[in-house]
Amino acid sequence: MVYSSKTEARPATESTPVEPMHFSALLDPAILQAARHIYRTYFEVHPDEVQRPIGIAIDRYSYRGKLIFGQKPILLPKECFIPLSQIESGLL
Repeated sequence: MVYSSKTEARPATESTPVEPMHFSALLDPAILQAARHIYRTYFEVHPDEVQRPIGIAIDRYSYRGKLIFGQKPILLPKECFIPLSQIESGLL
């Protein structure tokens, strides 16, 4: 085998920048409504809770969801993440 010196390997630490997604164009209105309902219910049950979630992980088929308080959500294949800013925009 002959290896060419023209091809250079990219270091493993270098990554391609990721553009932010615009969630409003991608979300099903029913999923967004379910996420708002989950968020509202949480704060009705826990009015004195100090920590704010970063968003909700919600199942696309059953519309069951969980509030996410960490930094990076870990999602199952059939889940999607709705950020808190998207949820609160419709509650005003």
